[in-house]
Amino acid sequence: MITWIKRLFAVSMVSLVAACGGGSDPEPNIVEVAQADPRFSILVEAVVAADLQGTLSGAGPFTVFAPTNDAFAALLGELGVSKAQLLANKPLLTAVLTYHVLPAKVEQASVPVGKPITTVQGGIFKVESVNGALTITDGRNRATRISATNVKATNGVIHVVDRVLLPANKDIVQTAMATADFSILVEAVTAAGLGNTLSGTGPFTVFAPTNAAFAALLTELGVSKAQLLADRALLTKVLTYHVLPARVLKADVPVGAAITTVQGQTFSVDSSLSITDANGRRAKIGATDVLATNGVIHVIDRVILPK
Repeated sequence: MITWIKRLFAVSMVSLVAACGGGSDPEPNIVEVAQADPRFSILVEAVVAADLQGTLSGAGPFTVFAPTNDAFAALLGELGVSKAQLLANKPLLTAVLTYHVLPAKVEQASVPVGKPITTVQGGIFKVESVNGALTITDGRNRATRISATNVKATNGVIHVVDRVLLPANKDIVQTAMATADFSILVEAVTAAGLGNTLSGTGPFTVFAPTNAAFAALLTELGVSKAQLLADRALLTKVLTYHVLPARVLKADVPVGAAITTVQGQTFSVDSSLSITDANGRRAKIGATDVLATNGVIHVIDRVILPK
């Protein structure tokens, strides 16, 4: 009888320990993982200063792209501020930190490469595989390398990044204005009265001709730049033919299909990223996925023309 009672007691204790998690400490959440890693001490300070530790300790799930201390040090130099100044700027800090967070658990294998990834902050960034490494293009078109992935936490996963990501701060028109090779495009947009539209909410995709593309068009049409800019009806028709009423990154361009523009007519893009316009003229897409607050720009080497 005594032996039987001892066995029953032993089985009961084993069951109790198993129910309590084997007596081990509970697994850490995202904030606790960061607190335990000295590489993330500034990130932890920033999370506390922005009052986000409660949120990121919650049920989630979340994915956090976590910048290291070196990444924050580089950011301070880039912005020309001290750590104290950055931590005191709660609106900026909150916008930047929430831009590093996705409202779902996304492990490395599930990262949608080449697609727009929407953050808790509301802005997007893009992840690509470059020479076997995952690289982020943020809203300001800065490149960041993902140096480690799939750091587990109870409420999500952490990926380590070597640069602090920044959300977009320029719309499509402001981005074009900041690019010297788009100066004629900016003049044309202004002359057509499209500046306010392309600075609006969007999102838009703009296939943006370079200055050399406009110079070639003037020769093709036999007109001066002044004559082109003075013909507002023609200018509006041509410019809106370069705009799509949605954000379409390179990976989502429908190859071989008719693509309907804001102007109403269509063009097509082939697998070599060449556009064929409504007149059978071809333009090459050069740089792609230049991100802006209200869409994306793809650079083209020829002005495309509707019928």
